[in-house]
Amino acid sequence: MTMGARVLIIVPAFNEAGSLPALMNELKKECPGCDVVVIDDGSSDGTREVVTGMVRVVSLPCNLGIGGAVQTGLQIALREGYDLAVQIDGDGQHPPRELYKLLEAQRTSGSDLVVGSRFHVAGEGYKSTLTRRMGIRLFSFILSAICRTRITDPTSGFRVMNHRAIRVLSHRYSEDYPEVEALVVAHRAGLRVSETSVHMSERTAGTSSIGSFKSLVYMLKVPLAIFMDLLRKPEIKFHD
Repeated sequence: MTMGARVLIIVPAFNEAGSLPALMNELKKECPGCDVVVIDDGSSDGTREVVTGMVRVVSLPCNLGIGGAVQTGLQIALREGYDLAVQIDGDGQHPPRELYKLLEAQRTSGSDLVVGSRFHVAGEGYKSTLTRRMGIRLFSFILSAICRTRITDPTSGFRVMNHRAIRVLSHRYSEDYPEVEALVVAHRAGLRVSETSVHMSERTAGTSSIGSFKSLVYMLKVPLAIFMDLLRKPEIKFHD
């Protein structure tokens, strides 16, 4: 699966004790050549304890949010010289059996960052609230225009990054709207962004922290955050 590349799978987790053991077992089965690190983002439900001894765990002293958790994992990947970093959410929505699609898409396309999309293939549906679907469509339109490529699932946290993307995003990763803003940061750094189709599941335990009202606020604030990102000068810039 990895074609000789060193791969670090980063699993940001906040109160995901109910879903992590099964996810770790599946990762071991489906991705035997990959290393895994769980970033325990200040959990209070025993998240660290349920995976201690199964995989490497890094516990943050407080809840930094998914952006801070992923950035921690990317800094580990950069410091330890990994070729690729994969983000997989800890709630069970990203099936490890789909990981090969991301790795293959990155290898064949040469993209620096490949996003696993629930909507890349027309007709494939994923159940979500109306507000979230509206937000995703809005962000898709904006980001497709900015990145000059088709982006159908900008909020997907199922993605693979090569060494150039690791370097950029370990240096700067948004805390507020990480999945969306990371695509803007990557594009402005001169990285190539693309998508590939993947299947996603419903979360296996717990509940989402984003309700309908928060989804509406999210939809209103993200375009402003994207605009602010466009005003910032890239701190790292690659030229092909």
